[in-house]
Amino acid sequence: MATLEQDNICEKHSLLSPPHKKEADNMSNKTLDLLSNRRTQYALGKQLPLSEDKVESLIKEAIRQSPSSFNSQSSRAVILFGSESKKVWELIGDELRKIVPSDIFAPTADKMKGFAAGAGTILFYEDEDTIKALQEQFPLYADAFPGFSNHSAGMAQLAVWTVLSEEGIGASLQHYSPIADAALSDAFNVPASWKLIAQMPFGSNESEIEAKTFMQDEKRFVTLGK
Repeated sequence: MATLEQDNICEKHSLLSPPHKKEADNMSNKTLDLLSNRRTQYALGKQLPLSEDKVESLIKEAIRQSPSSFNSQSSRAVILFGSESKKVWELIGDELRKIVPSDIFAPTADKMKGFAAGAGTILFYEDEDTIKALQEQFPLYADAFPGFSNHSAGMAQLAVWTVLSEEGIGASLQHYSPIADAALSDAFNVPASWKLIAQMPFGSNESEIEAKTFMQDEKRFVTLGK
């Protein structure tokens, strides 16, 4: 259930430019409301509104219900809380320190601390063995399956992000691959066939979320035949 605070956040971030606002006023759709409420949150804390067990169940079910090509269910996840989540950002920070000059590393270090300040982190993976099996079974589509896998990954990430947002949990989506892939795999005993796609730190919302702006429809959409 969305809280009053969430409703206020959702209302604030529905402030669109006039053409979009008029269109939005004429629509009533729960799914669109949920998507509008999902925003990037960098200011994270450790006070989750739900138990860790409940959060874990929501993440798993969101991924379980996400679509995939040929129902391949190629998406995988490592769900980390507490010190295990903090370890993710320490490992990524260690790898970044090897390639970012020390005199300009401070902002990067601050980012890692911000992500580590949350309650947990989800590591999103795609299982390459599953993709290879599909390529062998359907050779005509072999070249397309890696792309299909990326589609599945994106939908799983959006599903999880939206579910967390509905429960008043802030999150952001990060892409520090392949910088720390090996270090993370070793640290968390990740199967060799799992390919890291993205990282999602999450936690309590510790600041207001900025409103999202939208580009003009004319630059983005084409509608024909009506």
